[in-house]
Amino acid sequence: MTTTSKPNKFLIGGDSAHSAPSPTTPAHSDYVSRKKIYPKLARGTFRNVKWVVMAITLGIYYIVPWLRWNRGEGLPDQAILFDFANQRLLFGPIEIWAQEFYYVTGLLVLGALSLFLVTSIAGRMWCGYACPQTVWTDLMIAVERFWQGDRNAQLRLDGQGWTFEKIWKKTVTHLSWVLISLATGGALVFYFRDAPTLGVELLHGTAPVVAYVFLGLFALTTYLLGGLAREQVCIYMCPWPRIQGAMVDHDSLLISYRDLRGEPRAAHKKGTTWDDRGDCIDCRACVAVCPMGIDIRDGSQLECIQCALCIDACNEIMDRVERPRDLIAYTTIGNLSNATTAPREGWRIIRPRTILYTIMITLVASLMGWSLLNRADFELSVIQDRNPLFVVLSDGGVRNGYTVKIANKIEHTRQFKLRFSGVPGLQPKFVEFDGIDPTIEVGPSEVRAVKVFLLLPGDKKKDLKSDAEPVKIELDEVSNGHSTSRTTTFRSPS
Repeated sequence: MTTTSKPNKFLIGGDSAHSAPSPTTPAHSDYVSRKKIYPKLARGTFRNVKWVVMAITLGIYYIVPWLRWNRGEGLPDQAILFDFANQRLLFGPIEIWAQEFYYVTGLLVLGALSLFLVTSIAGRMWCGYACPQTVWTDLMIAVERFWQGDRNAQLRLDGQGWTFEKIWKKTVTHLSWVLISLATGGALVFYFRDAPTLGVELLHGTAPVVAYVFLGLFALTTYLLGGLAREQVCIYMCPWPRIQGAMVDHDSLLISYRDLRGEPRAAHKKGTTWDDRGDCIDCRACVAVCPMGIDIRDGSQLECIQCALCIDACNEIMDRVERPRDLIAYTTIGNLSNATTAPREGWRIIRPRTILYTIMITLVASLMGWSLLNRADFELSVIQDRNPLFVVLSDGGVRNGYTVKIANKIEHTRQFKLRFSGVPGLQPKFVEFDGIDPTIEVGPSEVRAVKVFLLLPGDKKKDLKSDAEPVKIELDEVSNGHSTSRTTTFRSPS
């Protein structure tokens, strides 16, 4: 004998309170177990577009680490490489160093603004076609469908006991998912180290431990999110469904059901007329193909990723019953609200919202382009010793220590000299070099750290005005005289 849970009751007026559950009645749960979705294979224009986008995006992801770019002798020749070991990112001819991470921030800002623009024009089109979660979920579903059959076959398979057929089909499906996940994780680690070299090391078991760890983490993430969680990621984990509502307006293209044309819905039999009824025959084909398991006829919903598979399914049914297509279609809220008996068409792509996003994208891209074209090809950074801040010498003088880092951002060796000013009488002493004015050689695309001490003789201490005097350190390139500088401090007793 089973009992059903009763809804919570609230007191009327004053503070609300839950009624206590009876000893024989289980407490009401706010959580509902996931009901697996079995999306049916859709056929049509938008499904074909999704196949093409999947092939292109996966092709780019898997192939890019193997593309080469000749940067010169002794330098990595991988076109796209996140070279964390040397604190730089390589994008073809562009090198972004750790101290230039603001360029990565700029790329993220451009990506966000582009997403805002796309959303304001056509809703969650990014989610429906190009989001990595969508792409890999589509791939996992396609593999599942290949081994287990389409929707009805999968329902029948899951409804039966653990027969030999069910065991081998489920096993080979999950093995396929694991292989796809391993390929995905393997491709991602190739972005962080030379792909051919790392590929051989992974096969021979000689790769760094961290490579195997991250390959496993990326593979596990792909398997869980793309194979098992699927729509749960879009509904519960991704914040974008809750944000994108602020990006759309009455002129944004959204997938919508034209209820003025479709209602009242009813089943249709051959030979019956269409008088006093709508075009929707309540076949639920749009629900069957939806990877999120929603009914688009219920209106705009948070779960809808705008993949347009419901359009393909509905158009196929409309063709069969010889009714006009696009009962479900890309249209705007404005078109739906202004329609009377027939759909009203019209789309304003140029409007204040899209103009603003376009201007912002152009501005950020222009600033980044100008900065890249005019950035220095060498850089100086100075780190002052903190322990101790200074050393008092036996003659009463004071010594400060500094680590000077010189970044050579081009692909040939260069020579530099350092100059110091700001405190009269300072005497530099270099740890690795003789003399007070050595020539420092820095290799191609290399950062060289130079340890230097600045000494102030005891008879010069009277010229100090405070215990923290500014010191200017200048770096000059020997061949052309180009220079850059940084300001630090010289510390002394109070």
